[in-house]
Amino acid sequence: MYIEIVSMKETHLDDVLRIEDDSFPDPWSLRSFRREIMENPYAHYFAALNSSKVIGYIGGWVIIDELHITNLAVDPLYRRKGIARKLLNRLTVRAKQEGSLRVTLEVRVSNSSAIALYQKYGFIPVGCRPKYYTNDHEDALIMWKEIIDEGE
Repeated sequence: MYIEIVSMKETHLDDVLRIEDDSFPDPWSLRSFRREIMENPYAHYFAALNSSKVIGYIGGWVIIDELHITNLAVDPLYRRKGIARKLLNRLTVRAKQEGSLRVTLEVRVSNSSAIALYQKYGFIPVGCRPKYYTNDHEDALIMWKEIIDEGE
């Protein structure tokens, strides 16, 4: 299966929202994604395409020397095929090009598959944000990783 990682565009958002709805109990809105890709100067968002279909996406903010990952999701039909790793690599490479030295994210403490993915990718848990998620007040695990030479 050929996967192309491209900068996210407005034309990708219908597929992105479908994946977002399938992946999260409190999904981002169309307005939130539009604002990120069209107005936020710190944001970098990428889509994974199979042919022209979006099958995954990632986004984050590069602020000074840190990358904060805000979103990562893969279509349920395409999970466990290395797409999340490719998306993580692409965003991390972009962040490093812009001077980032480390990357952070928050993940639901109940999301064991995402935590396992991040740990496999070299992230380490460093703390907890109590009641971080507004819809159900679940805690978030804070994870960090130093950026070294990342690549496909």
